[in-house]
Amino acid sequence: VQCIFSTETAFAALRSDGSLVTWGSKSAGGDSRKVEEQLTSGVQEVYSTDSAFAAIKSDGSVVTWGDAAHGGDSTKVSQQLQNVQIFSTDSAFAALKM
Repeated sequence: VQCIFSTETAFAALRSDGSLVTWGSKSAGGDSRKVEEQLTSGVQEVYSTDSAFAAIKSDGSVVTWGDAAHGGDSTKVSQQLQNVQIFSTDSAFAALKM
């Protein structure tokens, strides 16, 4: 494990092979099954709000999961989330195009 990240009640561990494993409260990002296939490799950075996670992958894409009201659902803007820098507050993510 390279690093561990957290929301208020969930954790995500970034492994040295670029995969990510999550546990804890399902509603706060502990359940990443909906995006599991995207987290098996290439994860470089992880950010969190109080109940969601965002991962930047080596191909420049961003994967989010957790409470949709706190940034856990980026499906509507996923095409725009390429090669960005992520910033987070307690309840939202922001992306800055690089």
